[in-house]
Amino acid sequence: MTMTPEAPTHASVGPLPEGVSLPLPQRNLSFEREREVRKQELAAAFRLFARFGFSEGVAGHITARDPENPSAFWVNPFGMSFSRIRVSDLILVDHDGTLLEGRRPVNNAAFCIHSEVHRARPDVVAAAHTHSVHGKAFSSLGVPLAPITQDACAFYEDHGIYADYRGVVNDTEEGRRIGAALGDGKAVVLRNHGLLTVGASVAEAAWYFITMERSCQAQLLAMAAGEPALIDPETARTVRDQISGPLPGWFQFRPLWDQITAEQPDLFD
Repeated sequence: MTMTPEAPTHASVGPLPEGVSLPLPQRNLSFEREREVRKQELAAAFRLFARFGFSEGVAGHITARDPENPSAFWVNPFGMSFSRIRVSDLILVDHDGTLLEGRRPVNNAAFCIHSEVHRARPDVVAAAHTHSVHGKAFSSLGVPLAPITQDACAFYEDHGIYADYRGVVNDTEEGRRIGAALGDGKAVVLRNHGLLTVGASVAEAAWYFITMERSCQAQLLAMAAGEPALIDPETARTVRDQISGPLPGWFQFRPLWDQITAEQPDLFD
């Protein structure tokens, strides 16, 4: 990601004293360096998704648009464990399904969904979808996330619902409908299927998937215990604007990035 805004990275951060700084996305990178950054974040995101238990057999994918060829995206190879994916394992596929780089095929569902999401949202760099447990359970309700916690407010009036589940996604027309349900939001609940999140960086898309999955878990727990109290709309919108966006999404991924890259440096291979 190449944006470096002047504003603080999070509502909790006020003006910084002289000599104090926070990490920010690199800017004005060459195509080669930007590609390297995206692929490194992609490999790290897969390792983290494995750690969080988001894998389910061969299901699940995260994609990163290529900076030089925006009609192509990097994605995980079909049938490879999230926990073993390295930068060198990632494959490059264009929006027509042609394998441009890599030694293994692409998951057809990944191509059908992500090619259309990327086509529908030129502003999106990355998209994440897996069959995570709480995302699957929550998706069966066919309802949006409610603003019952501060974290859930990140998605308030900023995610859609795709209610037309027709089995395993095997055609781009269904991918197009998923893209339409996503609209201009950061996420979409795929009824009877799971969650999909997007972002202006791989880090942002991955972070929103992680926190959306946890927000689904929190809502399921609250609903099982009783009637959750809702945060009022005005406050929910204010909180959303305080804690979400391309830079906060990128920044909130940093602690996880630091942890996984220190513990599993082989992901850079």
